[in-house]
Amino acid sequence: MTQFSTVVYEVADSGVARITLDRPEQRNAQDKQMLYELNDAFDLAARDEQVKVIVLAANGPHFSSGHDLRDDAQMSDFATVGTWSGFDQPGQAGQQAMEEELYLGLCWRWRNLPKPTIAEVQGKVIAAGLMLVWVCDLIIAEENATFSDPVVAFGVNGVEYFGHPWEFGVRKAKELLFTGGMMSAAEAKICGMVNQVVPAADLTKFTTQMAERIAQRPAMGLRLAKQSVNQAQDAQGLWSALQSAMSLQQLGHANARIVHGVPIDPEGAQVIRRDAKAAD
Repeated sequence: MTQFSTVVYEVADSGVARITLDRPEQRNAQDKQMLYELNDAFDLAARDEQVKVIVLAANGPHFSSGHDLRDDAQMSDFATVGTWSGFDQPGQAGQQAMEEELYLGLCWRWRNLPKPTIAEVQGKVIAAGLMLVWVCDLIIAEENATFSDPVVAFGVNGVEYFGHPWEFGVRKAKELLFTGGMMSAAEAKICGMVNQVVPAADLTKFTTQMAERIAQRPAMGLRLAKQSVNQAQDAQGLWSALQSAMSLQQLGHANARIVHGVPIDPEGAQVIRRDAKAAD
């Protein structure tokens, strides 16, 4: 069994695998190690014939606060899984390679896992936290959960897996991106992004029961149902839209490098902190 330090991996007799983000002190901010460990855990579950359903959960008060901007690990420290390379190239080329591999590439792998996945969400889901829940087939949220992507303040279009129009709807996506605002679990359910909203005390029990119910269905039927829905979404242009948004993401970074000398607008963090304080 693979040893993990940033996630916890468990498999129950019911055929449900549970992957838990485990950096609660950092509010489950995602560094490179966590993302690659999460990928390894997803692969373990996908390859285990006893696993029928995968639950993605998180320890601590918040599901994920997004990217860990203090992460200084190098891409050379990890075995990459995609076809991108040249992570040390100058200019925007190296960063594009990293983001294509680490964010869009991994998220697309997880979205297409051949088994049902369920996100169990509590607290805040900020920016890159959205990428982790959006790749899941179902989202169960506790009633106080909130969802936001404030990174337009950094001078880019949004997080790298740009599912916003698909998940929120076009106008709500624009509102949240333009304002950096938050969406409640109740509103997310109305928009169709969240399947069920439950009291915090019932979150794990409810999610587990849902997963166990799904696990009673034949694996082949579940796989085909998931592929059918995903392929319908693919036919509507999801993958092309995600790639296009990633290209615009690189334009935003390149512009910031020219104007500010760094890949994001340095005033963005202050704007986000100010808005978060005002919201509290």
